[in-house]
Amino acid sequence: MKPENRRYQILSMLRAIQREMKVEELADMMNVSPLTIRRDLDQLAVEKTIIRTHGGCLSVGRAALETEYHKKVGRNFDLKQSIGSAAADIVEDGDVLLLNDGTTTFHLATQLAGRKDLTIYTNSLALISEISRNNHIKLYIIGGEYNNENYSLRGSLLEQTLEGFTFDKVFLGADAIDAEGKCMVGSVEEARLTKIMLKSGRKRILLADHTKTEGIGRCAYGSLEDFDLWITTSGLDPDLQSAFASLVKLSIT
Repeated sequence: MKPENRRYQILSMLRAIQREMKVEELADMMNVSPLTIRRDLDQLAVEKTIIRTHGGCLSVGRAALETEYHKKVGRNFDLKQSIGSAAADIVEDGDVLLLNDGTTTFHLATQLAGRKDLTIYTNSLALISEISRNNHIKLYIIGGEYNNENYSLRGSLLEQTLEGFTFDKVFLGADAIDAEGKCMVGSVEEARLTKIMLKSGRKRILLADHTKTEGIGRCAYGSLEDFDLWITTSGLDPDLQSAFASLVKLSIT
């Protein structure tokens, strides 16, 4: 991997995980020596994109607090980043997008550099610092009640606002996908909001890695049949994959 690509990867992880990362941890992730990582961090510090700490580094930008949301963003990082990259490939210049507050949609947002004349609507406050890096993207935060756990907005005001919109593409996540293809989230309120989001898209794309078929969700907001495309990762049970393929078009990264 070229040094500039490795440094970009380091920055992506820091922005997503939002906590201090140690040199040894980064070296293991990148499969390079600690000395190589220290050189990368020295260069990033000169560029003022990170803050060096004793034995590691922090991202510059939002306060680097380790919240539950950022823990989720960092979980299965490589899988989510792969899905985000595949999702970014189907975004076209001029699209009007809706991204929900899922942690995999965060990884899509980090990979939209180079797209032009995009308009993005979201209820995720975590996307502000990422989207604002691209001068060719117009960002709208849809207002509502602040939810500290997911670093996002929700509630009846947000739901009423969304009912008046139609988007070119809607990207949604899920906490779990059961054997019947039901897409699950953690609460009735979240399910109601996500269902409204799902209905608002001309093209509806699910972003969920294969481990979500083993996840736990309490409330269904829809089914795989409601989506035009599911971008996921390899590792699905073969029987489940066959059953899911009869419900929705699969794109496996």
